[in-house]
Amino acid sequence: MKPNPNPATLYVIDDHPLMREAVVMLLRRLRPGAHVIELDRIGGMESAVKQHGFPDLVCLDLKLPDTTGTSGVHEMKNRFPEAPLAVLSASPAADAEEACIEAGADIYIEKSSGAQEIGNALRALLNTDGSFEELAPTDNKLSKRQKQLIVMLDRGLSNREIADELGISEHTVKVHLWRLFRRLGVKSRTQTIHYARTHGLLSN
Repeated sequence: MKPNPNPATLYVIDDHPLMREAVVMLLRRLRPGAHVIELDRIGGMESAVKQHGFPDLVCLDLKLPDTTGTSGVHEMKNRFPEAPLAVLSASPAADAEEACIEAGADIYIEKSSGAQEIGNALRALLNTDGSFEELAPTDNKLSKRQKQLIVMLDRGLSNREIADELGISEHTVKVHLWRLFRRLGVKSRTQTIHYARTHGLLSN
């Protein structure tokens, strides 16, 4: 197998050296050969991008020396709207997740989740090969899981209820939804259901 001629460029922005190194090690295991760039604040991003190129994934600590609230999330999504953005935070999801998702983050991961769960969430974000392409989505381009999700969204299930029904974590549900939104070119649950109805993906 030939090596990927364009290895992924992954950015880890965290001012805690031990946490940053742990995430870097996870990413190197998940995507061997990737360029993993470490930064301790948002302010170093501009020069890093000039040197290493645009990000294929950004792992962002919510609380940095040069950010306030979700300002870092806003800045990353404004500058790199196509790059998947994972927020890793010491704050409980109940405190900050909704604000981060509204600001543009693709997934919110609690640092207390542990290496395996963090790794699973990041793996799902990295394994989106093909879903970045602009497709004219049709039923046969959706996986069985994506079709399941559409039905569950139509039933009005919450992420927790979907997780319980499928026997997976809420983190994994969020990543599946993110990939589904990307595939359909939509931004929300409501838009997903509307798309599904107008394109015959829901029987009712």
